[in-house]
Amino acid sequence: MIKIKSSLFLNTGKIFTFIILFVVLLLVQNCTSQPGATSLKNGDLLFVTAKETGLSGAINNVTQKQKEASFDHIGITEKQGSHWYVLHAAPKGGSQKQELASFLKDQSDDGQKVIIYRLKPEYQKSIPQALKKAESMLGKPYNFNYILDENSYYCSDYIERSFRESSIFKLEPMTFVDPKTGKTNEFWTEFYKKKNLPVPEGEPGCNPNGLAASDKLERVGEL
Repeated sequence: MIKIKSSLFLNTGKIFTFIILFVVLLLVQNCTSQPGATSLKNGDLLFVTAKETGLSGAINNVTQKQKEASFDHIGITEKQGSHWYVLHAAPKGGSQKQELASFLKDQSDDGQKVIIYRLKPEYQKSIPQALKKAESMLGKPYNFNYILDENSYYCSDYIERSFRESSIFKLEPMTFVDPKTGKTNEFWTEFYKKKNLPVPEGEPGCNPNGLAASDKLERVGEL
């Protein structure tokens, strides 16, 4: 009788231990399979996927270079203590330092995803200086003309300037031509007409898709 009870107790203990281990494994798997701040490294670049319509769609229409890269915004991560921030230039707020959770919520609310890109090991040394430069540009207004200006920045311009001293990215002649028609995209024709400005075709500039195509970066995954 005692033997039976002892055996039952041992079996019950083994089952209980197995259940605990199983639950722990599920928790660990869940934590590692869902990207979060733990996936990030200081100086990572966060690219926001483009929408298909409006300004976002118009930017992507004339700048997309890779099938897997379709972006309309970019920021750089910075960790201070235990807190993560994203430094970026956005229409709402200009050049700013935003908490990561708030940044991710903004993109999620707009139905957009965030993809992590990272400088390859041989270029990681440029990050401290880039973050210092990015910090120095905070507070500047957003550049709604998308024509290079020393007093206002658009998103990719802000990032290119941050890394300019290390020559990580380069400015290229901008194009507003729809590759499907060979003509200036109608959105941009109207966009600059309203501003009483000529379409800055061929002027130096940069864009998120162009930066994502850099051979100095590697794609890490979705955040």
